[in-house]
Amino acid sequence: MSTRPRPLARPAPVIEPPEEDGIEQGKRLIRLSDDRGISLTQRIANHFYRMTWATPFHTMRLKGKYPLKLLAVPDDAIPGDPRAGKALRAGYFFFRGMKQSVIGMDWRKIDQPDAFVDYLHGFRWLRDLAAATSRDNAVPVAEAMMRQWLEAHGETVSEPAWRVDNCAWRILFWTAYSPLILSSGDLVYRSLVLNGIARTARHLDRGADKAPVGLPRVTAWVGIVAASLLLPGGEGRRVFGEAGLKRALEGAFYADGGIISRSPIEQIEAITLLAMLRAVYDVRREDLPVFVAQSLERMVAALLGILHGDGAPGSWQGGAPIDPARITAIVAATGIRTRPLRQARDWGYQRLAAGTTVVQLDAAPPPVARLARNGCASTGAMELSDGATRIIVNCGGAALAGSILPIDLAQGLRTTAAHSTLILDDSNSTAIMPDGSLGKGVSEVELDRHEMEQGSRLEVAHDGYARRLGFVHRRILMLSNEGRELRGEDVLLPAEKRKKIAECPVAIRFHLGTEIEPTLTADKQGALLRTGHGTLWQFRVGAGELAIEDSLWVDGEGRPHPTQQLVVHMVTGSGGTSIGWLLKKSG
Repeated sequence: MSTRPRPLARPAPVIEPPEEDGIEQGKRLIRLSDDRGISLTQRIANHFYRMTWATPFHTMRLKGKYPLKLLAVPDDAIPGDPRAGKALRAGYFFFRGMKQSVIGMDWRKIDQPDAFVDYLHGFRWLRDLAAATSRDNAVPVAEAMMRQWLEAHGETVSEPAWRVDNCAWRILFWTAYSPLILSSGDLVYRSLVLNGIARTARHLDRGADKAPVGLPRVTAWVGIVAASLLLPGGEGRRVFGEAGLKRALEGAFYADGGIISRSPIEQIEAITLLAMLRAVYDVRREDLPVFVAQSLERMVAALLGILHGDGAPGSWQGGAPIDPARITAIVAATGIRTRPLRQARDWGYQRLAAGTTVVQLDAAPPPVARLARNGCASTGAMELSDGATRIIVNCGGAALAGSILPIDLAQGLRTTAAHSTLILDDSNSTAIMPDGSLGKGVSEVELDRHEMEQGSRLEVAHDGYARRLGFVHRRILMLSNEGRELRGEDVLLPAEKRKKIAECPVAIRFHLGTEIEPTLTADKQGALLRTGHGTLWQFRVGAGELAIEDSLWVDGEGRPHPTQQLVVHMVTGSGGTSIGWLLKKSG
């Protein structure tokens, strides 16, 4: 294999992109200086607020008129998981490989991971049940679960059942699937269900703005707006709810439509949420507020920007490639038609696309600590796909911990080494603390992007290693116009403020997709990458020594798959170093 990487040329003739492409040629992203998580004062205030739920005063606030009916039944256009629905008919809940038997289940204390518990209390399983069987067969199962839940939590307000985001999801699913839970001839039971919806709405009225900033707060306000449109006498609540939702959206999303947690999973959740809210407006023959429609359009464009050729998102910030059919259904439910966002400047994901090749790059600091439950030290990492085949990936999946993916392993998937980027001294570019939060590391990212005659050029630099090890990492990518060649260069530059810098081991990792079969060349400077479809890609590196090592990749169900990675090993001196590399499609 004679192809060798050569130093990347500095920007030559630049072609100014169309204004609508939104390509910004230079930008610096700065992590918030007060990124210290939720303050002690806030935690204490939230704790005392939750304590009030058990008081007679809060119980009084939840009392009011019993609604006699719902004003409408929204349509849920997003299909459920028939496997989970069939499992429920067989006597157990099924979620990410985990099972919970219905027989003997105590709704007051569910011994399952948080995500599974939220799935149960949010009644998302109603969608899955409806996807698995007819209404007649689903009603007895849904009613039995509803009666048990009401007995355990109908009058007792406590977490996590009454956490405001779970309350809001419950309103959306209770109303959309009301034929499954309100078909009984038992008038007392029907009254309890309708009163449960009304009590939940009153709880949200008082607690929505106390939810954490981001998706939880947006979810809470969506619940309020949905209740205002579906319960009688909701005119005042609608004005209040839409104003609160507008504030929540402004605080939860960047101007480019990306969610501030930088999590694709939360981005998908938010789009699902607003799609279901749109269905509520539609069934009442009301216009969706302009601010919601505009937010939804930006959110969809941002999501499309991180989809690969297979139609599923990249593995960023703990996420994984969610089923493309599900993504398509969610986007269709929004009613939005838009192009993928090529450059999510604030959300932080850059997209290069040519021919059948898609390249994605994390070009931003990690999310702030209070939003980073599954945040990753992935600044500078990349992914590459050729059509439906993923060539270079990140391990992903940290947010999908369950019975298949142990929690300890999930935490390891948040490290820099679990991403396709340069790792210095076998350490993270941003610290992952013992409590799971993100600590010090990347605080500034410089970004420069150009469209040139020979292709697209992207340059990103971060300071994650500057204070500890004395180096700035700069990554340069250039994708040819045909998409058949990606040239890269990883540069370590001495940080200006460091006087003495020790030598450090360097590893540049390229985690490979599950379909990729690598073969190392004899000179240990290259590898042949065969895809499952017979396509061949060549990899060459201009410095260090190349090795093939074991890796893993997590799919959208949270299942880890064994795979391999290309690793370039070398040592950098005090003056820094530059490593050029090339990925080229053959044939």
